[in-house]
Amino acid sequence: MTTPASILRHPVHPMLITLPIGLWIFSLVCDVIFMMGWGGILWKDMAFYTMVGGICGALLAAVPGYIDYRSITDPQVKRIGTWHMAANLTVVALYVLNVYMRMGNDPGRRLPVLLSFLGVCLLGVSGWLGGEMVYVHGVAVDKAERGPAGTRGGRASGF
Repeated sequence: MTTPASILRHPVHPMLITLPIGLWIFSLVCDVIFMMGWGGILWKDMAFYTMVGGICGALLAAVPGYIDYRSITDPQVKRIGTWHMAANLTVVALYVLNVYMRMGNDPGRRLPVLLSFLGVCLLGVSGWLGGEMVYVHGVAVDKAERGPAGTRGGRASGF
């Protein structure tokens, strides 16, 4: 099944998800550095702004993700896609709450850091579900273009 949200036959959603994943993981790293006393207030600020960037990146990645989701016809894959989408929306909601809690509050509060940890864990579950759709069920994989050993056009080099 190819994806309708693609550029030159390359799915857009997987290209964009790297932004929120990287930013949210780095935000948690910044929180840990700040809470352990290994850095100054800059690390708290970096955690905040990378979190906001992750929210923006997630909303951007959600558009082609939803377009892809709407094109799924297999009920089993659709169910996995629904859980994947629900997990991602929950992660975004956690980070929106997290950002709200950090605005103008005591920088040493632990609950926002706990929310970040929970968000990254749930992001891992969502990533596993996304991988299940692609690697097990072939969502967004153009099977007609694949030759032996998954190479394009049957050539071993893939070019």
